[in-house]
Formats: sequence, C-alpha cells, structure tokens
Amino acid sequence: MSTLRVTAEVLTVHEHPNADALELAQVGLYRAVVAKGAYRTGDAAVYIPEQSVLPAALIEELGLTGRLAGGNADRVKAVRLRGELSQGIVCRPAALNGVDLARAAKDGTDFAELLGITKWVPPIPPTMSGEVESAPDLLPWVDIENIQRYPDVFTPGEPVVLTEKLHGSACLVTYVAADQRVYVSSKGFGAKSLALKADPRNLYWRAVQGHGVADAAARLATRLGASRVGIFGEVYGAGVQDLTYGADGRRDTLGYAVFDVSAEIDGEVRWLNAQELLDGDLPLVPRLFEGPYDIARVLEVASGRETVSGRELHLREGVVIRPTVERYSAVTGGRAIAKAVSPAYLTRKNGTEYE
Repeated sequence: MSTLRVTAEVLTVHEHPNADALELAQVGLYRAVVAKGAYRTGDAAVYIPEQSVLPAALIEELGLTGRLAGGNADRVKAVRLRGELSQGIVCRPAALNGVDLARAAKDGTDFAELLGITKWVPPIPPTMSGEVESAPDLLPWVDIENIQRYPDVFTPGEPVVLTEKLHGSACLVTYVAADQRVYVSSKGFGAKSLALKADPRNLYWRAVQGHGVADAAARLATRLGASRVGIFGEVYGAGVQDLTYGADGRRDTLGYAVFDVSAEIDGEVRWLNAQELLDGDLPLVPRLFEGPYDIARVLEVASGRETVSGRELHLREGVVIRPTVERYSAVTGGRAIAKAVSPAYLTRKNGTEYE
C-alpha cells in the first residue's frame, strides 16, 4: 500500500466522453470525475487519493454522504462514473479557504492532518494475526507508490522489469546469521518491528514452513556473506483474498511466491534480484515484461488475466515496476519501485482487502 499524502495539485481538465455535466480532472496519470466548469486546466485544487478515510464533516461538505466505500461509508475508492474510471477526489475544502493552493502544489504541502484525513488500514483476519514479539532485527518491507500518481519515478526508455502483483498477503521473513534466528511477520506488524511467534495455525508460518523459506534464507546468507537476509513473499489462495490463483489458503495447497529480497552485507542493507538468487529454490512471482520503460506499455501489461495458475482463472491485480539495476529515486525518496493497478481490479465487485 502506498503512503498517504493529501496535496494540492495543478490540474489538466478533459471532456467526459459520456456526460455533458461532468469533466475529468487529471492528477499525474489519475483522472477524477468533477462537475463541468468547476475547474480549468492550470487551476490548483486538493487531491484526496484512494484509500483515504474522510471525517464526517468533510464528507457532508463535499456532498458525498452515503456515497463512499466501507462499512462507515467514509473511504475513497475507485469507481466508474458514466463509464469513466474516477480515482480519488478533487476538491477545494472550506478549511483551506485563503490558502494559496498553487504555492502549496509547488511546495508539496500535505494537508491530510489539517483536514482530518487518515489512511485506511485493512482488517486482519484471525488466521493472519497471532501473538507477537519485539523484533528489532526484522528487515521491513517498503510502501510502493502508484506510477499513475508519480509517473516520473522512471525515465522513458530506462530498462525495467514488470512482475505480476498478486492479491494475497505479504509475508516478511528475516534470517539473522549470528544466532540463526528466524523472524516471520506481516507487512503491518513488520512496520512496527514486530514478529509473529511460531504457530502452526498462522497463515504466514504455514507458508514459511511449507515452502522451506527459512532454510532458503539461511543458504542465501551463507552465499552472500550476509549478517541478515530478508525474503518477502505473497501468501495467496482461497481464504486469504477473493482472488485465489487456484490455490487454497486453508489447506496444503496454500500459495506462496517471492517478490523481493534484501540482505545486510558489510553493515549495509541492499535490495537484490530475487530472480537471480532464488530461481529454482523458492516460487517466484511471474515476470511479465523486461525492456525499455514506456508508461503505455506498463498500463497495458497491468491489465489482463492472471498468469500464476497458468489457467487465466481471473483478472490480474496489476504489476510492480523495478529498474533492471536497483537504484535510488528522488521522486520516492527511496527505492525506484512503483506499482500499476488494473482498473478491472479496482472496480471489481465483492473484493476483499485484508492486510
């Protein structure tokens, strides 16, 4: 899940092809449906992204009572309005009257706290939870930004790799060479430096033990001369999320696929190529494309059918974009990595969004 920032943005306004009273306000590569005439190209307005949770007063001010997602009808979610995908909300809240939004857009001012907007946290089912312990040596995962919000993470023509983004639950494994300790965690617990105590009923521990992930991490630590190795994988199947890829999270056919690897070598944590290091040792997420970066190609590959099962059982969630050679990005302030999500995935019915 990406970080939450509620910022002012300079808009590009397009016609809505199917509605005379509506238009499309573009932010990055996102488009949000707005009332016709509310904004002109070059205007600045506040953009509230998907997965934002809004306070009741702001929902009422924006005329969105009963129209947002979630049990409390307070969460921003992608929707189709008169056939066009609308992602996020473009507005000028009364709380910002008198604020120079054009200047705020240049400065990158974050208005989330001022407006009382928080980030939605997915619920944790019992099989994904458990008793936790402090794990200061745990190697954490990072939030991945959406390429449509930050299209300049990569430059046109830059060599990149697109891997399939799976709709499951992220499993973090850290192997500490000094004492051969293994930490297993979820993305949410890992962000708090917490690990799940070993439990044969726990989803993540079942995946780790069933696929020999800890042993693979130990072998990798020896090969690399690493003091710590982190293996990051997606656990998937029926009972985990609504997209199953033909696996069953409630049985031995629980699915697992590695999407990233990190290692601490000579005191420095580095992100490494999972394909090169673990191919043939652990299941890996499918590689869908390798070649020059082109945003149109990325968005094309993000849609379609899943390839994990080999049977195209359901839609694809999207893709993760990485440079062929790991590098820093000034846009993200960290790794050069981003995701692109399929519109069909965003607007599917009865989808689950657990941690």
